[in-house]
Amino acid sequence: MGIDAGPVLVLGGRSEIGTAVAARLVARGCDTIVLAARRSADLDAEEAALRRAGARTVGRVEFDADDLGSHAAVLAEVEERFGAPATVVVAFGVLGDQARAERDPAAAVAIVHTDFTAQVHVLTLLAERMRAAGRGTLVVFSSVAGVRVRRANYVYGSAKAGLDGFASGLADALAGTGVRLLLVRPGFVVGRMTEGMSPAPFSSTPDQVADAVVAGLAGRRGEVWVPPVLRPVFFLMRLLPRAVWRRLPR
Repeated sequence: MGIDAGPVLVLGGRSEIGTAVAARLVARGCDTIVLAARRSADLDAEEAALRRAGARTVGRVEFDADDLGSHAAVLAEVEERFGAPATVVVAFGVLGDQARAERDPAAAVAIVHTDFTAQVHVLTLLAERMRAAGRGTLVVFSSVAGVRVRRANYVYGSAKAGLDGFASGLADALAGTGVRLLLVRPGFVVGRMTEGMSPAPFSSTPDQVADAVVAGLAGRRGEVWVPPVLRPVFFLMRLLPRAVWRRLPR
């Protein structure tokens, strides 16, 4: 099937997409799920959903993505308590306030720190651990917002563009090591993060993204676009004149 039945670590254990992916991996034989998030004591609903899905063990660890100095200790704790993760779903991130970020450099940097810097840091640690073990799978969430950055959300989009490039290069660096990386590029996802926003064309739900992720893992793919139609759409969007592109909404 292409899916290792070992422990699954969800970095960003409160993420709708991350927990939906984990629930589907439980159905594929992964019976140990570890949720890593801030305020991990408040993850009762996420744990209950995973147990309903059939998970025998649902662990929780404290994880602050923005605290880079804590990453190594968190990964060591997970391995000590639950064993080395076979699959790590890197599901943390923020959308941020674009209008504020355009006026406040600290707000702009905070978005980039969470959505790019923190991801680079933890992915580098994970890749080194998995490379040493000769096995493992990383799931990384980019976004079509990073394929061609739009004026309407360029701070978030630029962070995703950087992450997309980093993850693509990391996937190439891991080739032949026994470690693989699945890069996921969703479009607009209707969920808690986008609550109150008007859905963009070709929107999806967390469940639809999770289905695509697990299908990609089972098929040993390197990239997944959600929905798939966005791949040709954004190929064409790259050709739009800049004067037209800058007027497009989020």
